[in-house]
Amino acid sequence: MADPSSYRPKPGEIPDSPGVYRFRDEHRRVIYVGKAKSLRQRLANYFQDLAGLHPRTRTMVTTAVSVEWTVVSTEVEALQLEYSWIKEYDPRFNVKYRDDKSYPYLAVTMNEEFPRVQVMRGHKKKGVRYFGPYGHAWAIRDTVDLLLRVFPVRTCSTGVFKNAARTGRPCLLGYIGKCSAPCVDRISAEEHRELAEEFCDFMAGRTGAQLRRLEQRMAEAAEEMEYERAARLRDDIGALKKAMEKSAVVLADATDADLIAVAEDELEAAVQIFHVRGGRVRGQRGWVTDKVEEITTGALVEHALQQLYGEETGDAVPREVLVPALPDPVEPVQQWLTGRRGSGVSLRVPQRGDKRALMETVERNAQQALVLHKTKRASDLTTRSRALEEIADALGLDSAPLRIECYDVSHLQGDDVVASMVVFEDGLARKSEYRRFQIKSFAGQDDVRSMHEVITRRFRRYLADKERTGEWSEGEEPAAGAGGEAAGADGTAGPDRTAGDPAVPSASTLTEDDGRPKRFAYPPQLVVVDGGAPQVAAARRALDELGIDDIAVCGLAKRLEEVWLPDDDDPVVLPRTSEGLYLLQRVRDEAHRFAIGYQRVKRAKRFRSGPLDDVPGLGETRKQALIKYFGSVRKLRAATVEQICDVPGIGRKTAEAITAALAGAVPAGPAVNTATGEIMDDMDDMVDMEGMDDGEEPGKSGGSPGEPVSAGAPDDRRGLER
Repeated sequence: MADPSSYRPKPGEIPDSPGVYRFRDEHRRVIYVGKAKSLRQRLANYFQDLAGLHPRTRTMVTTAVSVEWTVVSTEVEALQLEYSWIKEYDPRFNVKYRDDKSYPYLAVTMNEEFPRVQVMRGHKKKGVRYFGPYGHAWAIRDTVDLLLRVFPVRTCSTGVFKNAARTGRPCLLGYIGKCSAPCVDRISAEEHRELAEEFCDFMAGRTGAQLRRLEQRMAEAAEEMEYERAARLRDDIGALKKAMEKSAVVLADATDADLIAVAEDELEAAVQIFHVRGGRVRGQRGWVTDKVEEITTGALVEHALQQLYGEETGDAVPREVLVPALPDPVEPVQQWLTGRRGSGVSLRVPQRGDKRALMETVERNAQQALVLHKTKRASDLTTRSRALEEIADALGLDSAPLRIECYDVSHLQGDDVVASMVVFEDGLARKSEYRRFQIKSFAGQDDVRSMHEVITRRFRRYLADKERTGEWSEGEEPAAGAGGEAAGADGTAGPDRTAGDPAVPSASTLTEDDGRPKRFAYPPQLVVVDGGAPQVAAARRALDELGIDDIAVCGLAKRLEEVWLPDDDDPVVLPRTSEGLYLLQRVRDEAHRFAIGYQRVKRAKRFRSGPLDDVPGLGETRKQALIKYFGSVRKLRAATVEQICDVPGIGRKTAEAITAALAGAVPAGPAVNTATGEIMDDMDDMVDMEGMDDGEEPGKSGGSPGEPVSAGAPDDRRGLER
């Protein structure tokens, strides 16, 4: 625990101007970001008598070991910089609203030639119109199902669309009138885009014009005695009215506004947001946060506004934002919102009328959300705390292991050997810290040797980071071979760069000024390995060779769920009802799942590999262009250099390299369709064309990637995976 007076800036050092400040801990991680109209006055509040500070603020200043600041010109710039740094550094002591779900949106992909209506989650994409968010995906599908009879816009995937265009037959929705079937040219791209625009107009709240247009067309059809068309238009009007009934009018005059309500106690706060468009509630979402310092309702509202509109522009920021309390000061926040929208935004507290009544409804939702969250969390916290205490008691640890890392090795009969590292903090998975490793220092199946390699690489990197940031205590020296050597620097592979798993930077890219959590700089209190005594001994030996003796190691064997310690001949047997054993099982199973998933990805890549992979500078786009141009690898192999040069983007040098690579490759043998017994004429044709309907790599469609399954027979490959 640090003494704040040890890093308190000298009098007069802190400027009396707007700015943003950062507190860092002993590992150089940024643990708190704040802004101030006057840095000198704001920071002075943190260095007063500890007894006068809020308990959580006291914890923050005693965890920190340094403070730094950046001066800006205006409070609006300070607000923008604070938001950017909170997003970048993810400080542990800042207010962070925990969204317990990724809310679904109704999205219309206006950036495509044939716009598609679909459910989308996650980050918003440019050129896509979003409506919502909705509480449940089924609510979107119910609404879309009603509207498709009036606005028959495409809803199918790219693969289905291309398949229908190739065969000349639309999907089922095209036959029953809920899709205008642009895939088979029933309407042109321009007509289909007009339909999508009308759909967007209706969802945006401009419903009156659509209803009047349909009613006029129904009257015209009746006058012309086209009663069937008039009846269909009548049903269309009914469908639109039914869709409108799902969101009743709550504000008159077609108001566009967002209403934000806060429910809080001493420790936590819940935020609820209602999105009102065209006078109707078009979406709802909610967040919960820990109050890490003494904070006002206005400050909670300010953080909610940052999270809500920090990445939004234009009409996504409404003209009016109604809140329970205004931030102090309110002018910078209002200017910031106006800049995000591009026009004036009114930020105010409703006092009376319909808006005040609706705000009370939002506040009731926030209160209920806070009660529900506290009920769930009380149970979760009690269970997790008991589990960590049981693990500490069973393993003889001095304190509860707040950070646990688990390692597992996976392979398929000795091929594609990989390993995984998963992290649990406070008994919860920390997926952003997960890592994957390739085992390349040797060939074949050896779980013990693989475990030794992975532990060595992970903690060699930890020592390198520790030495680089100057965190060696007095008289402490790095173990031989540890100083400055990053994972993979010994010639073995470092963690792979795979989707969803950020790459580990080399030691040379780590700087003391980088406040983001370094990938391997944060040590665990407990290392768990999937296996028994041999794997545990290998992990302990790897740590001993690096001179690390303050990290506990244990192993969890699958067969009898026994816990093995490095120096014990007999395992520790936890009761089957133990929460500690259950937590260890969850950690072990998560590591196994993560390793198996990566091993299957590696295996699928190997199955899909071909002679074109060895051509330097030939990427996936040009490979697909070659296959599309010639039809198969067999026909490409028979082509001349001049014919290959005819493919757009292929030069003569590349064509010669392709010819040389294919000439040295052994053609694939005949393949057998296991479902029909048919002998395929060209294995290359089958591999190249598989799964290409939707722009995928070969073998990605259906089931596990690259994993052939015989018809009528169970797939027994998974039993061979480790």
